[in-house]
Amino acid sequence: MASERTLFRRRAGVLAAASAALALAAPAAAAAGPPALVKSRPRGHDVSSHQEHVDWASARKTGARFVYVKATEATDYRNPYFDEQYNGAREAGLLRGAYHFALPDQSSGAAQAQFFVHDGGDWQADGWTLPPALDIEYNPYSKKQKCYGLSKAMMVRWIRDFSDEVKEETGRRPVIYTTTQWWKLCTGNSRAFSSSHALWIARHGTSGPGTLPGGWRYWTFWQYGTEGTLPGDQNLFNGSADRLRTFARGR
Repeated sequence: MASERTLFRRRAGVLAAASAALALAAPAAAAAGPPALVKSRPRGHDVSSHQEHVDWASARKTGARFVYVKATEATDYRNPYFDEQYNGAREAGLLRGAYHFALPDQSSGAAQAQFFVHDGGDWQADGWTLPPALDIEYNPYSKKQKCYGLSKAMMVRWIRDFSDEVKEETGRRPVIYTTTQWWKLCTGNSRAFSSSHALWIARHGTSGPGTLPGGWRYWTFWQYGTEGTLPGDQNLFNGSADRLRTFARGR
């Protein structure tokens, strides 16, 4: 995933790269890539304004069972297609959740969490709404400031503040989307979140999710490619369809 306000659509390179929620996900198959896992895991995708008007019925027919929709970025950007995409996914029978693209150098974690929750990042235990997600990755606006100018300790505090505010407002901890490489570089491979936050690992290719960051033993979602049969980025859930529904309910 990436920022939408840049002139170039920066990914985190060719991405080299929890509590009861994490217990819902079975251990990762270490060497299995998408061709093997896709047959036994619910498929999903993530979209943003880049996808604009998504044909959700077609995505569902193609195999999509869940989607994450970009809602916000920093405290001054909201995906103009969010309502159409978010509601359209639900009407087509997909579980859907919202994600926030973090810019930690722009404002506090708490401020960005408030903006996110109030502009689409809420959660309810209806069995259709996935927990809010935090997209934290390389700075799309500065190649030199990959960690947004924050020290490792400051970055950990920023993520904790974001998480605490989301928990206060929604009752759930956010899923954390990141790469192993960025997490090591910018948080010092912090283990502060692995016991209480589901991991959405980004690593593109067919060789599997790879080494997980920060003490996480299991991945809950895996983004394995930017192109495929579904609109946007391609993802898998690490469990059965029933467990995906249970995860959405917060159990």
